[in-house]
Amino acid sequence: MRKYILVSLVSMIIGGFVATLLNDQVDRNQAVAQPPTPRSAGSAFPPTTRGGTVDRADSSQSPLTPDELTNIKVYESCNRSVVNITTRTVRPDVFFMLDAPAEGAGSGLVLDKRGHILTNYHVVEGARQIVVALHDNTSYEAQLVGRDELNDIAVLRIEAPPVSLYPVKPGDSSGLRVGQKVLAIGNPFGLERTMTVGIISSLNRSLPSRSSRAMKSIIQIDAALNRGNSGGPLFDSGGELIGMNTAIASRVGENSGVGFAIPVNTVRRVVPQLIENGRVIRPDIGITRAFSARGGLGIATLTPGGAADRAGLRGFRLVKRQKRRGPFVYEETRIDRSYADIITQVDQQDIETADDLLTAIEKHQPGDTVVVTILRDGQEMDVQVRLDEAEQ
Repeated sequence: MRKYILVSLVSMIIGGFVATLLNDQVDRNQAVAQPPTPRSAGSAFPPTTRGGTVDRADSSQSPLTPDELTNIKVYESCNRSVVNITTRTVRPDVFFMLDAPAEGAGSGLVLDKRGHILTNYHVVEGARQIVVALHDNTSYEAQLVGRDELNDIAVLRIEAPPVSLYPVKPGDSSGLRVGQKVLAIGNPFGLERTMTVGIISSLNRSLPSRSSRAMKSIIQIDAALNRGNSGGPLFDSGGELIGMNTAIASRVGENSGVGFAIPVNTVRRVVPQLIENGRVIRPDIGITRAFSARGGLGIATLTPGGAADRAGLRGFRLVKRQKRRGPFVYEETRIDRSYADIITQVDQQDIETADDLLTAIEKHQPGDTVVVTILRDGQEMDVQVRLDEAEQ
């Protein structure tokens, strides 16, 4: 009897264990077969899109905003046009009386399939070696093709296969508006192809250049620029190049929300000359010195035989006369400023400073004729001047 009870208990235990296993298996099968429970309205985490990606063809299904999609589109279509530029220069070490190597960095952009690269002149100024790194991390030593110190523009060239080069699409900077969205791509602090976004804060700013002149028509932006952004492109929301980033206004050398870019129309005017001639061929009116005068800009000295001299414009006159002091007679030379012509306009554009005069003249080409309005002996008159080619 005891034996029978013991066998019965063992059978019951084994049977219960098997039943439990079978029930667990059925529950798991049912869980797999059931569809996922729809997310309730209050759930914090929506189901992810397929593969975690966004279908760009149907932006209505995208969790990204139209503004974000614009940023992505510009970056993906334009970032391969941006290059990283490193330079090696030699600077004197006064303490050790030797030349110490120094390195610099900046940005640039691909102009064409021939390997021309646009950047700021100050990025490559004085460099003994220039290396350009493309989007695919290939690097090429670059040669300086031409430079324009006045506008801080330089063109380089690398021997890279055309398939690796993605030229930018140039736009037009003549119709820019304050408040317009802009996107800057560059290499701040060596962080390659970094994009920042902002707006145009102001237009037609002036910036001092390395020469005595000022760069004109500069675009002011609030997109973050830092060291290494110089020479990089500024795009509009359509991915067209509207400027080249060149400077920031900062006491510490880092972004303060005020950046500047050279307008693309200046680049369009300068770059073809740099590629063809290695320099910008500028017109020359033949006025070597000028002074501030009431009503305009006074002419101090002229280039003998130059454009202004041939046209009959007048500068200072030297008046010589003899004077006696006791038994001695000597000759005194005096500058007669009243003899000088005062320029008030060039082609009906008001002239007040030497920078105004040069800006008006450089809108023309050598051989063009300009109309210079002057005051001579209190009378206004127009003089036609045929411009020469400026000497470098």
